[in-house]
Amino acid sequence: MMRCLLRWSVITLALLSCVFGQERERRPMTVDDQLDMVDVGDALISPDGGWVLFSKSELDWKENKRKTTWHKIPAAGGEAFQFIGEAGASSVEFSPQGSYLSFLRPVGEDKDKKNQLFVMRADGGEAVQQTKHKTAVRSYRWANDESKIFFVADRPRSKEEEKAHKDGYDAIWVDEGPNGQREGEWRHLWMFELASKESTPILEDQLIISSFDVSPDARRIIYVARTENRRNQQHLAEIYVVNVEDKQKTRLTSNNAPEGRLLWAPDGASVAYMAPDDQEWELRNDKLWIIDPDTGQHRLLSGSFDGNIRGLEWSPDGRAIFFNGLQRTDSNLYELDVENGAVQQLTNMTGSVNVRSFSRDRGTYVYSFSDLDTPEDLWVGRRDGSDPVRLTKANPWIESDLLLARGEVIQWESSDGLEIEGLLLLPPDHSPGARVPLILNIHGGPAGVFTNSFSPPYHIYAGLGYASLCPNVRGSSGYSDELLRGNMKDIGGGDYRDLMTGVDSLIEQGYADPDRMGLRGWSYGGILGGWTITQTDRFKAASIGAMVSDWTSEYGPGFNHDVRLWYIGGTPWENPEEWRQKSPLTHVAKVQTPTIIFHGINDTTDTEPQSMMFFTALKDQGKEVRYLRFPREPHGFREPRHQRTRYIEEIRWMQKYVLGEEWTPWEREVEADETESEKDTAPDDVEVTEPSGSAPGS
Repeated sequence: MMRCLLRWSVITLALLSCVFGQERERRPMTVDDQLDMVDVGDALISPDGGWVLFSKSELDWKENKRKTTWHKIPAAGGEAFQFIGEAGASSVEFSPQGSYLSFLRPVGEDKDKKNQLFVMRADGGEAVQQTKHKTAVRSYRWANDESKIFFVADRPRSKEEEKAHKDGYDAIWVDEGPNGQREGEWRHLWMFELASKESTPILEDQLIISSFDVSPDARRIIYVARTENRRNQQHLAEIYVVNVEDKQKTRLTSNNAPEGRLLWAPDGASVAYMAPDDQEWELRNDKLWIIDPDTGQHRLLSGSFDGNIRGLEWSPDGRAIFFNGLQRTDSNLYELDVENGAVQQLTNMTGSVNVRSFSRDRGTYVYSFSDLDTPEDLWVGRRDGSDPVRLTKANPWIESDLLLARGEVIQWESSDGLEIEGLLLLPPDHSPGARVPLILNIHGGPAGVFTNSFSPPYHIYAGLGYASLCPNVRGSSGYSDELLRGNMKDIGGGDYRDLMTGVDSLIEQGYADPDRMGLRGWSYGGILGGWTITQTDRFKAASIGAMVSDWTSEYGPGFNHDVRLWYIGGTPWENPEEWRQKSPLTHVAKVQTPTIIFHGINDTTDTEPQSMMFFTALKDQGKEVRYLRFPREPHGFREPRHQRTRYIEEIRWMQKYVLGEEWTPWEREVEADETESEKDTAPDDVEVTEPSGSAPGS
C-alpha cells in the first residue's frame, strides 16, 4: 500500500505539472544535494496517540555542522511547528502517562558542559532543569507514576581527585579498573524525585552499566553491567536486579554471552532482552529472550524468526512483543506471541519500515519509510488496518527536481552454488542491453547489510552514468544465521567470490562494461575492498575507507573479538600464518589498481595507521595511490566539509581511472546558506510557540 500511495502521488504531481505547463526539467543528483537533504530522525507519538514529536537534522554550512531541531505535528497530519527551543535536546521521552516531556541538554561552560535532565509539560511551557549532577546524565527511565526518574551517570571524582586530574595527573592505567584504552569511570545508578529535586544513589558499585529498565511498580531495577572495561570483552556483562528500597542485588545470568536492550513486562513478572545466545558469544543474529527476575529462568522467544530484531515494545496485556524485523533487504513490523513464540508480520511493505514509537494502547504508531528511490519520511499507522497518514515531506524537491537511479533487488549464484542477493541501481536513462560503467559497493561489518532504503551515493553515481552493485555477501546479517556464519575463518574467501560472481552476472546479462569498473568500501568494506585489489586487477579504480590492512598490528589498538573468535580464529601468536595471510598488506605487491584511501585520524574502530601502512606500501612500489587523512574525524565522518571532500575526491578518482576523464566537480552555492543563517530566530529560552502550564518544580 505504501508504494502505491507514493507512486500515485508522483503520478498525480506529474499530471498536474503537465496540465499547467509547469513541469521542470529534472537533473542528476549531486553531492551537494546529498548534504542539503533534511533528515528526519527520532520520532515519538504521544501516549494518547494524538500527536507526534520528531527531530529534523539540517545542514548549517556556515558552521560546518548539522543542526537538530524538534517539531510537533498532529497524528492526523497537518502543519508542524518547532516545539523545543534552539538550545536543543537529546534522549527525548514522554513520561508514562503523557503529562511531561523529558530530555537531556548540555549545561555549563564550554569545555565543562555536561548533559543534565530537563522536564517540560507535554502541552507546552518552558523546560526546567531538574538535575544538577556532578557528572553528565547518560541515560534515564521514568517511574510509571511519574514521581521519579532513574538515571545512570559516571562516578564523580572527589575534590582531591579533580584537582590532581586538572593539574596533569591524568596518566591512564590501560584496562585497569574502569579504564579501557581510554580513561573511564565507574557508572552509578541514581533515583531522582521530581517533587523534592533530590537524587539518591541506588548503585555505587564498581560497575560499567550498559542497559537498565525500571519495574512497573518502580521497586526494582534490572540492569546489565560488567566489572571491567576492556573493549573486546562485552560478553562479560551479566544481568542483575536490584531492589530500590534496600539496594539488595541478585545476579541473574552467568555466561559468556553479551546481553542488552532490557524491557520489563507490564505485569512485572518477566523481562525481555536481546542476546545472540544464552551461553557463548556466538556469531548469530541477536535473539529475543525472556527472563524471570525472581529466579533467573529464561527461554528463547524468537527462535522461529530469521533476521535482525530491533525496537522492542510489549503489548499492554503482556501477551505479545512488537518489533521491527529486517528480513533480507526489507524491514517490517512484527508481533511475537510470548506464550508460543509464533511470529505474525503486521506490515507487508517493500522497503524499510522502522516503527519509532507506539501509543499507550499500541493501537497507533509512528514509523519511517524509505526504499531505493524514496527518501525517508514519517508516517502514522494503525493496527486496525486503516490507511497510513503521511506526516512529513522532508525533501519534496528530490521527487520533483532530480533524476534518480532505477533500482531493484537481484539474486545470483556464487561459485559454490550459494544464492546471493544484492541491490542493482541503474542510470535513469539506461537502455536495455546497454553496457555501462559499474561501481561495486562493499558493505561494512563484516555483518553489515545493504537494505531497500534510500542512499544518495548510488543516485549520484547513476547521474554520472554508472550502475551500482551492492552485494549482501555471506557474512551479512538480516538473512539466516547460516549465511551470517558463512565467512567464519574465511574472510576474503567466500565473500570475495560472492562479490566477483555478482560482477560476472551483471557482465553476462549485458549490464556492466567489464573494461570500466571501480569499487568502493568503508570499514569492513574498505578491508574487503583492499583485499579484492590484491586478488584481481579487473577494477580500474578503488576507493578504500577506514580499512585494516594488517590484522596482527591491529590486534591491540582496534576491535579484535570478532576476528579472534570467528573470522580468522585464535590469536596472532597462536595462529600467526592465518593472521598474516588474511591481511591485505601481505599481498600488497600484487595491487595494480589505482587506489585512493580515506581515514579519520580519530578513528578508534579501525585505527588510522592501518591506512598509512597500506598507502606507504603502495607508494614505495611506485603504484598509483593517494591518501587523505581527516583531522578530528572518527569512524563515521561528522563534518560536512570533510564529507563533501571525501565524496568529491572519490568521484574525481573514479572519473579519471574508470572513464579516463578529468572531471570538474560541482561548485557549491553558499550565498543562500549565509543569508539563511542571519535570519532572526527565537531566543534560546523559548521552548514552544504556544506556551501554557509549567513543568514540575518551576
